Amino acid sequence: MTPELVGLIGIIALLAMLTLGVPIGISLALAGIGGLAVMLSPEAAVAKAGVVIFEVATKYELGVLPLFLLMAHLCFAAGASRDFFDVAARFVGHRRGGLGLASIAGCAGFGSISGSSLATVATVGSAALPEMRRAGYQPGFAAGALAAGGTLGALIPPSGALIVFGIIAEQSIGKLFIAAVIPGLSQALFYMVAIAIMCWFKPELGPPSERVPWRERMRALLGVIDVLLLVVFVIGGLMIGWFTPTEAASVGVICSFLLCAFRGAFNRAAIGDAFAKTLSTTGMIYLIIFGAILFATFVSVTGLADLMSQTVRDLHASPVVAIIAMALILLLLGSFLDGLALMLLTTPIFLPIAVELGYSPIWFGIFLVRTMEIGFVHPPLGLNVYVIQSIGKDIPLGAIFRGIVPFLVADFFHLAMLIAFPIVTLWLPKVLA
Repeated sequence: MTPELVGLIGIIALLAMLTLGVPIGISLALAGIGGLAVMLSPEAAVAKAGVVIFEVATKYELGVLPLFLLMAHLCFAAGASRDFFDVAARFVGHRRGGLGLASIAGCAGFGSISGSSLATVATVGSAALPEMRRAGYQPGFAAGALAAGGTLGALIPPSGALIVFGIIAEQSIGKLFIAAVIPGLSQALFYMVAIAIMCWFKPELGPPSERVPWRERMRALLGVIDVLLLVVFVIGGLMIGWFTPTEAASVGVICSFLLCAFRGAFNRAAIGDAFAKTLSTTGMIYLIIFGAILFATFVSVTGLADLMSQTVRDLHASPVVAIIAMALILLLLGSFLDGLALMLLTTPIFLPIAVELGYSPIWFGIFLVRTMEIGFVHPPLGLNVYVIQSIGKDIPLGAIFRGIVPFLVADFFHLAMLIAFPIVTLWLPKVLA
């Protein structure tokens, strides 16, 4: 049995375990250790697993993840969950489709402290969906806008997905965060344009709300200024070189404690809950990372990635065609794998091919997360759709998926822009390097 065939069997075994409901971290670890046992020996596989896990666990960069998670949970404890939507709704809610625009702005703002797509859609959706329905918005359109807007949480810094990618791909998390700024903001802009176009042709989708006086708008803006200053200070300081990613996360945690105290939320129950949720989420993600590194080690030993790279070269396909083929495979796999599973399965295989084709690993990280985001909203999995449906239980899933369609079109245009013009992703890191 050739090493490449062993690698292919390992991938099939991993997919089978995921299909049977085995947790992703355990599936990756079992496939990785089992494959190494076949390629080397059981003793060598166990020894290699111990060395790999120790090397990963002692990485200084790994501290970024729990620190940014703690920062997010402390901001939640301080009551910063629905503030961004409230501010945007007061400023643009009186326009046609204004609450839809506000929901996208709210998701972008909340994504800058949460780093999670599911957390973003759940939190902003719980505040925005009832408001949009009271204003007479078509339910499927409202739910679709929120489900799509929630994906911004996976890309806008500090993105948990980019942190995980940076760790497993051994890339600078700071550069990934900087590279994600323009794609994240342009993604929000594409969604807003989609809402404006739809409401222009079908005003009944998003009727305007009552105009709010400027005094109330400014009062709402002042209510969120402390969180905005926190985000600008932490992420801005990282971008201009004041902090390393780990230092930025540490500063963010200290500032979040001060934010809790300023907002009167500094108490044992709130802080204890923030720590408990951070530890729970961190443990789960660490297990997944360990499994992903083991699986990547196995794929590297089999030479499967090298074989696929050589196959791409032999086809003499242009780099753009090869990347489009990767995007199609990612979208297909995204139909039944969640985003993190998709990233961890494909990074060891596709990243070497992308680098061989001349693409920057930083660009590939943004491309991968952006493609992964689409899986959060397209059927049949569409985790964001199920989250938003749990908030609006009377809205049929079919109506939400129909409401998603215009935003999927915007997603495909945006992804095409990132593929055709890599400079959109790479310009800001070059300027701030």
